[in-house]
Amino acid sequence: MAYDDLRSFLKALERRGQLKRVRAEVDPHLEVGEITDRVQKASREDQHGGGPAKNVALLFENVRGARTPDGKPIPLAMNVFGTEERLCLALGLKNLDEIGDRIGDLLKPELPHGVSGLRDALGKAAQLKSVPPKHVKKAPVQEVVLTGEDVDLDLLPALHTWPDDGGSFFNLGLTHTKHPETGGRNLGLYRLQRQDKRTISMHWQIHKDSTNHYAVAQRLGERLPVAVAFGCPPAVTYAATAPLPSDIDEYLFAGFVQGKRVELVDCKTVPLQVPANAEVVLEGWLEPGVTLPEGPFGDHTGFYTPVEPFPALTVTAMTMREDPMLQSIVVGRPPTEDGPLGRATERFFLPLLKIIIPDLVDYALPEAGGFHNCAIVSIDKRYPKHAQKVMHAIWGAHLMSLTKLIIVVDSDCDVHDYAEVAWRAFGNVDYSRDLTVVEGVVDHLDHASYQQFYGGKAGVDATRKLPEEGYHRGWPEMIASDPMTAAKVDRRWKEYGF
Repeated sequence: MAYDDLRSFLKALERRGQLKRVRAEVDPHLEVGEITDRVQKASREDQHGGGPAKNVALLFENVRGARTPDGKPIPLAMNVFGTEERLCLALGLKNLDEIGDRIGDLLKPELPHGVSGLRDALGKAAQLKSVPPKHVKKAPVQEVVLTGEDVDLDLLPALHTWPDDGGSFFNLGLTHTKHPETGGRNLGLYRLQRQDKRTISMHWQIHKDSTNHYAVAQRLGERLPVAVAFGCPPAVTYAATAPLPSDIDEYLFAGFVQGKRVELVDCKTVPLQVPANAEVVLEGWLEPGVTLPEGPFGDHTGFYTPVEPFPALTVTAMTMREDPMLQSIVVGRPPTEDGPLGRATERFFLPLLKIIIPDLVDYALPEAGGFHNCAIVSIDKRYPKHAQKVMHAIWGAHLMSLTKLIIVVDSDCDVHDYAEVAWRAFGNVDYSRDLTVVEGVVDHLDHASYQQFYGGKAGVDATRKLPEEGYHRGWPEMIASDPMTAAKVDRRWKEYGF
């Protein structure tokens, strides 16, 4: 089952022993970040020594300074999606490939044959019909409404995670905007720096849809309405992280993932809709051309991103439940909570990527590469320079265009076995012939490029080489065990005393 709100999911985690309540008072300045970073790395070798033994979700029940207007503590949920197991549970999945399989099934173009075929076709149509968002008039997230001078962002637990951060940030606010001309909605996930009691900076990057919405509003001389929702239903939070094309509604995708419609309610002071079952919502307006310095910030790259001017949102309303909680995330050097979220995107979008690049067998986006610095892809190589064709197709595919390194291997290589991939890439490559270097767009946060927003990229052809590619030595066969002997050893294994 999928969960209608964050709190019901946390209760489910607690029943499974996967939630730790921290009742001691904690400081949002560095302390919460340090605790969370240790816990989210607990399943790997602990770099700190004497750290936790288990990667669990955290609920900080007493965050210094975080209080409702009537003085009740506002708990802070962290590391909620910190393992693939928890993310699958949150989305109601058995495994992360399940949604990819459902997407792939929907995309099959075969005409129905017979009664069973017609039943399958109707079933596909029903899946899509049942998932558009649903409008409601009353919502838990609007049980408390603060407007005007009553708005106070200092009530909420914003985090100063790393020592050189430029201030306190809300790191898991789901940002809603709409195109000023078309009305098309966008739901994105951007960090938000708290500037004062009524102002936050919107760190949306150059390639993001909300950046385009703001640019259009500026061109028209209009202000842009914005709503930021915290503590949303898990499928909605995931959908905000997914790199969807601009013409696909994130709420339609969230409904498809969770198998039921997401309930939305009209905001109080801006013409937008937000999840009815969120915990806290900030509403406000961006005036044309009004920016503030934002940063530095210790980002998912593992490095601090520099100070840059970003649009400054004036908050006109803050709505919340009577007993709200907030959800946030700690990013930095991997592994972090970004890992399972990025892995989900990798698996979910394989069928869509295969439509653009049918040569693709499988792909992996390593967490160590921030999910966009490196892509490992496998193909059934059929003709000369097939690998290079696939590289260029990836560099032209939506946000896959930000990939800096592409390693292409044959289909008999498991792209998720990095040792196997390294063996192919280290041994199968003549770098004078098999290395492709180009220049193109890179991520806004990429610190290695000599110019911001664009830089060098490389493709490594680690496939077997063909005579038509100029390789005339005869590609060698890989070593493998004799099948009959291997089967015999399997049968006698216990006899050997192992």
